[in-house]
Amino acid sequence: MPFEGDNMMGVKRTNRSAALHILHECGSMSRKRLSESIKLTPAAITKIVGEMIADGLLSEGSPLPGSGVGRREVMVELNARARAALGIFINLRQAFVSAVWLDGGVIFSESFTLPERAPAEETVRMLCERLGALAAANGLEKEKLLGVGVAMRGVISPDGRAVHNSFGALDERDYPICERVEALTGLPCVMSNNVRALFAAQMFLSREPELGSQFFLRCEAGIGASFSIGGRIWLGSSGQCAEIGHIPVVRRGGKSCSCGKSGCLETVASPGAMLRDARELLSDGRSEVLRRIMRGRGAEDMTIEDVFEAARSGDAEIAALVDRAAATLAAALKGVIYTLDPGKIVLYGRMFENPYYLSKLIAEMREGVDSGHNVPIEKSRLNHKLEDRAAGLLVVGDFFDRGGLA
Repeated sequence: MPFEGDNMMGVKRTNRSAALHILHECGSMSRKRLSESIKLTPAAITKIVGEMIADGLLSEGSPLPGSGVGRREVMVELNARARAALGIFINLRQAFVSAVWLDGGVIFSESFTLPERAPAEETVRMLCERLGALAAANGLEKEKLLGVGVAMRGVISPDGRAVHNSFGALDERDYPICERVEALTGLPCVMSNNVRALFAAQMFLSREPELGSQFFLRCEAGIGASFSIGGRIWLGSSGQCAEIGHIPVVRRGGKSCSCGKSGCLETVASPGAMLRDARELLSDGRSEVLRRIMRGRGAEDMTIEDVFEAARSGDAEIAALVDRAAATLAAALKGVIYTLDPGKIVLYGRMFENPYYLSKLIAEMREGVDSGHNVPIEKSRLNHKLEDRAAGLLVVGDFFDRGGLA
């Protein structure tokens, strides 16, 4: 991500933010290189670095080796353990509480199984209490904590303080979750939609200097997405950009969706949809291959891996539903490619770990796409590794953007 400072008065926060971001992305760096990277004078960088060393945010390393006379350059780097951030990540039927350092390193993480439509107040109170207990057990003093990040399934209010609709994760609409977290923890709260939080964590931890534009697709129980331009997530005019999972793909007779509509992409192409359709085939006495795979287990224990294995092993009806799901998802993504022209599509979710399914999806993606729109498609290198970091990194990102200032 490009960062550029400014020597004008009154932009201390911006300059400090640029320094924090570039040191996170590039690691240790001399003051001279840092001044060149963010286009500030050596005197300005010396002052900024000195202030942040005094704040404990940066530290000095050993001088660079050199054969000439005079003072050798000294490396400076982010002091990742100067501060920590807490996080609450809420999915459908699952939650995580965690803490991270300034570089995204995980301090602790614990997961919880939740009921569908979990009672909002009771659930948030339980998660906050457990978060506080774990922070204390890990020696995190309150003075060291930046705040609590909340990564929440569903539609977030325009002010980023309440969850308007969690699509079945919590039992209340317009629940003021940030207000409640602040009251229960005594710490400031930052919130985002869970998929956007995962994408922000992906970009933060990948440390790619030139991010361009990316489309991030997450498939778990449902389908969610996020889109970035120049390393910044684009929210859209209503704050609901990239709601690809709720594009209508079945005109009549479609399955009901968690959003309240029917026939959405999520009802056809998500892992949850494939499992639902496979269970229906099993209950109708069909799909002998899947029945053998499931021997000794109930239909509720079926996994998406069981479905893919049945399709790969020659079950025609299961293979047909997997083919339909892959083709429908690919068609939606091809619409994204031709409309947004992203520099890259990143796939996140358990089903992308399956070579059988992934090869089908990639093949469908290449069908009918001209060479000018041959966008790179890759599985996230951090697949399954972001849920315990994403919420806390919302706070870290906000702290970096503020230049490490209150």
